[in-house]
Amino acid sequence: MWKYYALLSAFFAALTAIFAKVGVKGINSDLATAIRTTVILSLTWGIVLFGHHLGEIRDIPRHAWLFLILSGAATGLSWLFYFKALQLGDVSRVAPIDKLSVVITICLSFLFLKEPASLRVVVGALLITGGSVIMLLK
Repeated sequence: MWKYYALLSAFFAALTAIFAKVGVKGINSDLATAIRTTVILSLTWGIVLFGHHLGEIRDIPRHAWLFLILSGAATGLSWLFYFKALQLGDVSRVAPIDKLSVVITICLSFLFLKEPASLRVVVGALLITGGSVIMLLK
């Protein structure tokens, strides 16, 4: 089931890049990010409220709070830089370079989460890196 969610995530991430490129034209990229974040905030809290999950907030452990806050800060910074890159560059070049996050995530998962490094994962990461480097070249 997780594969379907991952494919849906990729599809909506692609739409995000296209919609953002059009939406950020002629406005400050930080303002565009704030608007996008407000929509996401409203959507996700709506899902929590309608799903009756608000009461579960008191059961979240402290270490989870810390890492969720750090994740939120990293996401916010990623979006700010992504929107600025979209504003200045072609979406067809920005999006693939942004996907280097996949390679960085794989490396960090090996180092910090001690996830196994299969040959398939290493080869895939190398291919993503090669594609991103090609996109960086003029």
